[in-house]
Amino acid sequence: MESHNRPVHRCNTLLGAILWLLITVAVPEVHAETRIVGDSGALEEARGQADAGQSLHTSTISQRGTHDRAERPTPERTLSATPENLADRVAELRPGDELELAPGTYRGGLDLRGLEGTTNRPIVIRGPEPNGGQERAVLVGESGRNTVRFQDSAHIVLKDLELDGRRQNVNAVVAEAPGEYAHDITLDGLYIHGYDSSRGNSGITTRSAAWNWVIRNNEIRRVGTGLYLGQPDGDAPFIAGVIEGNHIAEIRGYGAQIKHQRQRTLVPGMPTQPTRTVIRGNTFSKAEGGDSGGGARPNLLVGHFPREGPGQHDQYLIHGNLFYENPHERLFQGEGHVALYNNLFVSRGGQGMGGDGAIFFRHNDVPKDLFILNNTFVTAGFGLRIDEPDADYTQTVQSNAIFSPEPLRLDGIEAPDNYTAGFEAAREELVNVEGDREELDLAPRAGALERDVGLAPPEADLPGLDRDYRGTERTRNVWGALLPDE
Repeated sequence: MESHNRPVHRCNTLLGAILWLLITVAVPEVHAETRIVGDSGALEEARGQADAGQSLHTSTISQRGTHDRAERPTPERTLSATPENLADRVAELRPGDELELAPGTYRGGLDLRGLEGTTNRPIVIRGPEPNGGQERAVLVGESGRNTVRFQDSAHIVLKDLELDGRRQNVNAVVAEAPGEYAHDITLDGLYIHGYDSSRGNSGITTRSAAWNWVIRNNEIRRVGTGLYLGQPDGDAPFIAGVIEGNHIAEIRGYGAQIKHQRQRTLVPGMPTQPTRTVIRGNTFSKAEGGDSGGGARPNLLVGHFPREGPGQHDQYLIHGNLFYENPHERLFQGEGHVALYNNLFVSRGGQGMGGDGAIFFRHNDVPKDLFILNNTFVTAGFGLRIDEPDADYTQTVQSNAIFSPEPLRLDGIEAPDNYTAGFEAAREELVNVEGDREELDLAPRAGALERDVGLAPPEADLPGLDRDYRGTERTRNVWGALLPDE
């Protein structure tokens, strides 16, 4: 049975169309290196075959990014650095170089301001291979400077480095203002920890316009805010990013927040066509370490894209993630254009808003196009809530399995095609909802959550929708994010 959804209406007023035309004409497209992220839905076993004991660590959804080693050209030069000469070696870098950091403790930070590679000749800075038996290259946080600094930087890869904040009042990785941009940046395999002096200290922050970032396979723990992408006032848009395979835990504030966006001030190279920001295969955990009361924050919050001009049709694709526990706040908050599918939401108790699942409501804008499909919720508070959605857009809520005392609270949206039951029913329907994260298995028990027909095709191209949370092809019709264990 299909939900009765409102027709899509994407055209605003005639004035909005004229403004769009004027902006497009006024800023010529001279971005030969711009890429539009169109998630292909490719699936890789990035962390090995997930078995029942590992099923909630991360989904197996992954996709190689712009600067994966398999896709990068052979370095034109390979340089080596030690703690004594890092700054000198960075000053020598040019497009196509790879800089290898020796094991050791590095002070003084990594200043990459003004450094640029190119599309085919990125600059790579890497530490020792994590499984190579060597100690790590550790960048130590020091008062008065962010540990890694980007400003008007582009086409740079950081890989296999450890950043230890040592509770200094600084941030780990920052695209700093007043720079105009930081684009085509890849952060891969970083271990970021100890940046938790306050909730305002973050693991990764963008304070200037940022596009084509890949934030992948990073471990971020014991920081004030995991990812803080954009400026509080809606400037410094985060555009066409890929955030995948990260484990973000023991966070005081947001696990990740992508700020809302005002009308964009275009700079050369910034995408002007519709793009997607992809958030997939991550674990956002606030089981411990989170602030309470007025300092409580969701595991993930995504703000709206611009209301007009370039970016107004951008979309978030959020799939294959684990949103795990938050005793003080909701697991997820969103607005604007969002596709949320194949995710697991687990919050088994708390105070105030602790225990609530996912909410879409008016924050800086209203919910618009929403596709909420094939998710599993086990929440002591409400499961899914949508307030004040824009009636000129489509909201589709289908094929979710929701175990909650209040599974659905939807404002004017018909959503009959979902499996809803009380919180306690999850013990009977799912393999294991007790214990810590490593013990959980939210796959349906034999014969549970079966349905006669599959999900009705949505009015959108959603890569990976034909797979479950683990990346397994959906050959059986069930509600929720997971197929039964074999």
